[in-house]
Amino acid sequence: MQPTSPLSRFLPYQLSLASNAVSGRIAMEYRQRFGLSIPEWRVMAILGDNGALTQRDLTRRTLMDKVAVNRACKGLEERELAIRTPNEADGRSHLLDLTDAGRTMHGEIMPLAKEIERQLFEGFSREELDLFRTLLERARHRAEELEGGDFETGFGIK
Repeated sequence: MQPTSPLSRFLPYQLSLASNAVSGRIAMEYRQRFGLSIPEWRVMAILGDNGALTQRDLTRRTLMDKVAVNRACKGLEERELAIRTPNEADGRSHLLDLTDAGRTMHGEIMPLAKEIERQLFEGFSREELDLFRTLLERARHRAEELEGGDFETGFGIK
């Protein structure tokens, strides 16, 4: 029997822990100050960066499941932070976009999020942060390449 390494050394686990810790720290701020859930903020951030999108596009860009995106969209609409309009390019779908109130809130949150990012990573050099971003992007792209049947277990182990 082969020795196994501890879970704490398993990179996907480490990524998950780091992501949850960082997201949780930022989410605490925008939940307390703005009453937004993590999925609502992710949808708002994507809309703020890209403009009107369909729920399918939001699901693809946030990597959240359809139910979470749908709930986030409904929550933003109920608070009049986003509005749904017919998609003229595809009569079966709708576009979601930020309202003026949503854009104002997005503009208030982004500086806060950037300040939290600065605090979280203040011990890193610019070179380390650039490398970290590059490595994260490569890992995400590789995971996308493997999506669709190359994984035999939930942990990507064949």
